[in-house]
Amino acid sequence: MPTPHVLSSRSLHIAQTLVRMNTVSSRSNLELIDFIRDHLAGIGVRSRITRNADRSKANLFATLGAGKPAGVIISGHTDTVPWDGQDWSVDPLSGIVQAWPEGVAEDGEVQHTVPRLYGRGAADMKSFIAIALANAERFVESNSPFAVHFAFSYDEEVGCFGVKELIADMKEAGIKPLACIIGEPTGMVPAIAHKGVYRYKCCVRGKEAHSSLTPNSVNAIEMGARVIGKLGDMAEGFELHEPRYEGFDVPYSTASVGQFHGGIADNVVPRDAEFRYEFRNLPTADAQEMQKEVLAFAAKTELAMKKVAPEAGFSFETICEVPSFMGSANDPVTRLAQRLSGESRVTQIAFGTEAGLFKSAGIPTVVCGPGSIHQAHQPDEFVTLDQLARCEEFLRGLATTKAIG
Repeated sequence: MPTPHVLSSRSLHIAQTLVRMNTVSSRSNLELIDFIRDHLAGIGVRSRITRNADRSKANLFATLGAGKPAGVIISGHTDTVPWDGQDWSVDPLSGIVQAWPEGVAEDGEVQHTVPRLYGRGAADMKSFIAIALANAERFVESNSPFAVHFAFSYDEEVGCFGVKELIADMKEAGIKPLACIIGEPTGMVPAIAHKGVYRYKCCVRGKEAHSSLTPNSVNAIEMGARVIGKLGDMAEGFELHEPRYEGFDVPYSTASVGQFHGGIADNVVPRDAEFRYEFRNLPTADAQEMQKEVLAFAAKTELAMKKVAPEAGFSFETICEVPSFMGSANDPVTRLAQRLSGESRVTQIAFGTEAGLFKSAGIPTVVCGPGSIHQAHQPDEFVTLDQLARCEEFLRGLATTKAIG
């Protein structure tokens, strides 16, 4: 069995501290942001704070090694998904460490155990932030020719909203980083691509009537179903005809409907309906063009609706737009991540991250962090301490790196 990596007690303590803070996206993240700000202030590092409209949430950006000509961003999001209705065997905010048996022999004897850190955000992605914070002094004292920037955002889980403000503030301040490393859970294998996530809400207005008088009505559910049928046809077309992008679990773009609401009674033709849908587009596909196709179909469908009721029709709202990400195995930041992680391979990931936004801002980006997405968002979310130790070695290596690539 290979020798396990060893995580520092300081990193584990901070990881447990952050996991025990409830930063579900529907709540404030200020407790965690204030903790990071105060920790950095204790070693002489000033933080830039950008807030949402009601000032209940904040991003934090800090430069460790100020005065150096450029820097590498260490990026993470501070919010988590909720755990309502999930069957947890531990408190989601416990931050508990438990040993998990692995290598069970035929006679049932446990040959060894693997310690895991449990709690919401343990894998996605408070542990990564904690390890960066625990090693902050190394970046401050480093004789590396470039600085390290911490960029920690709010509301990634509900649409990558916070990081857009963070990037805008960074640009306004004239900060031009060399590269960005996002610590989402990839098993410490550098990831160079992911799909985009584009979500929309459609509200349908029809005309209600007694169900015995359907010719005098516009059925909002039926009209909405026609648009949903169009989405199904598009999804089938992606599967049948879209050029494959091998390496993804699903190597083509997808479309799906996640929610549908409408109707008040069995004998009333519904006036209103609402549904939500999403596209997950390949880096080589354009989700906004997909949405234009939906809008064009809805506009044609409206013509017949308005003949019965001029007020009838569709309205659309954008819920989130998370661009796809496509880096390269040849990018200097990818080669840096491979060198620091000890991995010769790269991977592609199925989930969305903030990488596309950093890349769109002109910052070469790679995704590489501890844990697995298969544990994220799940009951009993966990990350192994061995993965966290590998991450710590990665970040400590960054503190002594003389060149990118």
